Amino acid sequence: MADRLTRDRNGSDLSRTTVARAAAIAEQLHHECSILLELYKTQESLTEDITIADSRLVSIPSPSSQSDTKDKLWCLHSALLQCRSLLERAIAREEQDLGSENRGEYETQKKMVKERLSLLLINTGELLKAVDGMAVLTPNSEGLELDGPNLFDLKIWVYRIFKEVDYWTKMAITTLQDLPSVIVKERVRTTRVRSTRSTRR
Repeated sequence: MADRLTRDRNGSDLSRTTVARAAAIAEQLHHECSILLELYKTQESLTEDITIADSRLVSIPSPSSQSDTKDKLWCLHSALLQCRSLLERAIAREEQDLGSENRGEYETQKKMVKERLSLLLINTGELLKAVDGMAVLTPNSEGLELDGPNLFDLKIWVYRIFKEVDYWTKMAITTLQDLPSVIVKERVRTTRVRSTRSTRR
């Protein structure tokens, strides 16, 4: 599994470059999410003491510290796919029920977050295919829609989605920054296994 990421020196350099690029994109996305959240709170007059549900909107189990590289990337990529699906639904509902006039800076920031999230998905998808050698699945979006809310509920729902993107972006930073050391360890283990097999022959 890890061999596809680190099968030779050039392959290892390429994988490290891809990981570093994905981590940099995640850090930039996190910054842009923070700006988006502040713009949205100001625009919709949401005060700091407003009560937001703590439950996650994305239903992907977080990888444990014992999970291998493929599992960690699978969890992360699947969560980000759901985040993009949620974000697209939020944007559509906003345009339908809240309108988009006089929202220049906010609309620009929201578009930037969406595009950066898509770019992060491309990069994590490349890493996942490198370790798994197969296309990633489409996430289950069941139950992600908000049916018939009043205007305030809709505003809170959109805010929760932005918070969810922000949360999983932070998870992406942590996961991606941990990958290089994981890759190195798995490369050493793979090399030892090959050496053992060669000796036996």
